[in-house]
Amino acid sequence: QLQFVASGGGSVQPGGSLTLSCTTSRFTLDAYAIGWFRQGPGKEREGVLCISSSGGSTNYADSVKGRFTISRDNAKNTVYLQMNSLKPEDTAMYYCTAVSGGQRLCGFNALDAWGQGTLVTVSS
Repeated sequence: QLQFVASGGGSVQPGGSLTLSCTTSRFTLDAYAIGWFRQGPGKEREGVLCISSSGGSTNYADSVKGRFTISRDNAKNTVYLQMNSLKPEDTAMYYCTAVSGGQRLCGFNALDAWGQGTLVTVSS
């Protein structure tokens, strides 16, 4: 178990922004494609975005295209999720984990157990 930790969640009004961070103290992230997932109230967990280990390739769910961006700073051992134009339907617990893929691609097949998530609440 790799033990990813997601942080940076909070409460925000519709149209607002948040930046989530994903890291771990147990190993270096640069060998892994990383994905962000979320699980809203009464919903199944879904893949949101992922990024290849090199950072050169990303994959997005249609529901967040144009609003969310994923990036990584391997020197800081951190993957970021920038969320703009937030909507109430983005309310969910957000998780990050290693996903299928490599240097050039990524997918939404989780390869590790779910670690600590971070709650995002979008409400007026």
